Amino acid sequence: MHIKKFLMTALCLGTSLAISQAKAEVNKPLKVCAAENEMPYSNKAGEGFENKLANLVGAALGRKVVYVTWKDPRYYIRDTLDKGLCDLAIGVDKGDPRVLTTQSYYRSGYVFISRKTDDLDLKNWDSEALRKAQRIAFVPDTPPEVMMRAIGRYNDMFNYSQELVGFKSKRNEYVKYETSKLVTEISSGHAEVAALWGPSAARYVKASTTPLVMTVIPDDNVRADGQKVGSHYSTSMGVRKNDPTLLAQLNKVIEDSRDEITKLLEEEGVPLIPETDTPEKS
Repeated sequence: MHIKKFLMTALCLGTSLAISQAKAEVNKPLKVCAAENEMPYSNKAGEGFENKLANLVGAALGRKVVYVTWKDPRYYIRDTLDKGLCDLAIGVDKGDPRVLTTQSYYRSGYVFISRKTDDLDLKNWDSEALRKAQRIAFVPDTPPEVMMRAIGRYNDMFNYSQELVGFKSKRNEYVKYETSKLVTEISSGHAEVAALWGPSAARYVKASTTPLVMTVIPDDNVRADGQKVGSHYSTSMGVRKNDPTLLAQLNKVIEDSRDEITKLLEEEGVPLIPETDTPEKS
């Protein structure tokens, strides 16, 4: 009789402990690594579309979102997520080796941006419009720079690209280009074409008082040496490599909230591309 009571008591204690742990997890804030000022993704005021995505995830998990902000994009995984200062990074490349990545929640691509009234025939990097353009806005160290070199337009655009720099850190360690400024180059008529990452440009294209056109660049670009240059990429969420539990929870949220996430991105104007099983390239 005493043994039976002991077993029942132990079972009840174990169940209570499990329930308490589950409640503690739910009540625990979801700490999100977020850019302090990297619009249109996120800022301190919570105006970015990744802020909205983080809030959607937090609501789905029943956890309050707390932002841990960073300034330098080069080391934010190392200096925030890896150190346990935050739990979740919104908007990382699918398969990013630094973290565990969820299933992707959208796929997009680089785009050509031009004025609607110019009616430029921009289909790919072989388009004649790119050879005739006086100014082409792009961000260095991205696929568009590689292709600008491939079509022989990088050198004559070098000085112009330096004019577009929005911020330089001390000793030029970190150079920042404001996408809004590059889109304005097109709407103002200062440049004819911009080649930018669609999600970063969509908000400003949509808000432009000058009608602009975004043309998704095909994903079949090849350099002179025959190496493929990707233009389409899938975006996921990232967690620490020792946190598979949160990873599984996030995958379920993405699956269950797919329509809501897509609606949020469409309202932002992000050009969405169907998912593919093709491995991602860095």
